[in-house]
Amino acid sequence: MQRLDIIALTHEGLQVQSMQRTIAQSVNEIVYLAMGDTASFQPLTREDRITVILYRAGIVLSTVFMAMASLLALAGTRSSELPELPLIHSGLAADILILLLYMSIGLSVFFIHLYVGKFHRLLKNIYYVAVVCLVLLFLMGKGSPASAFFREPLGALLLIPLACCLGFITAKEAFCFRLFEGYLLGMIMPAYLFLYGMGLFDTRQAAYGLVFISLMLVFFMLRKAFMPLHYDIGDKSAYQP
Repeated sequence: MQRLDIIALTHEGLQVQSMQRTIAQSVNEIVYLAMGDTASFQPLTREDRITVILYRAGIVLSTVFMAMASLLALAGTRSSELPELPLIHSGLAADILILLLYMSIGLSVFFIHLYVGKFHRLLKNIYYVAVVCLVLLFLMGKGSPASAFFREPLGALLLIPLACCLGFITAKEAFCFRLFEGYLLGMIMPAYLFLYGMGLFDTRQAAYGLVFISLMLVFFMLRKAFMPLHYDIGDKSAYQP
């Protein structure tokens, strides 16, 4: 009788351990999947809605400005066929687009929702480096960052931190929601600036490369912008400082 009791207790103990492992595994899976889960965990607050809208507005605006930059680059390859437009030929349009890109990408950087706080701090630090690089572009171009970008090899390299910020955002969306073009954008954009800065692209190749990046961004943006708002919030109880 005593032996049977021991066997029963042992069996129950094994069952408890198995249940504990199953629960732990389930919790780990839930925490992992919540990063890109489409379920609604908690009701969205007004702040949640505003921050998600601002984050996505940054993505949409960045796409629009990149598309405009690619059109400007294409126009530059056919400058002899176009009428004299002071806004374009003076470089003022390119200067404005660079500043607008900084604004739109910064919007997404500061309003992105990430479960791991240290990743958000890292992203913001990269953006701060990008701002310092923008100051250097202004100094090098004597008030015109576009002038430094086009005339100095270092100019394109100074935009790499900004491209890394946008690439971080697209890669995050790729990881969370299987927008796999986001991974490609995260790699291509900094690589494009590096190769351009090294002088490996002529004007036409650089313009076509920018058009390709812009088209990928448009595809990415159209897939991201219309997702339900709660997708970007996930499970607020899983956020880490």
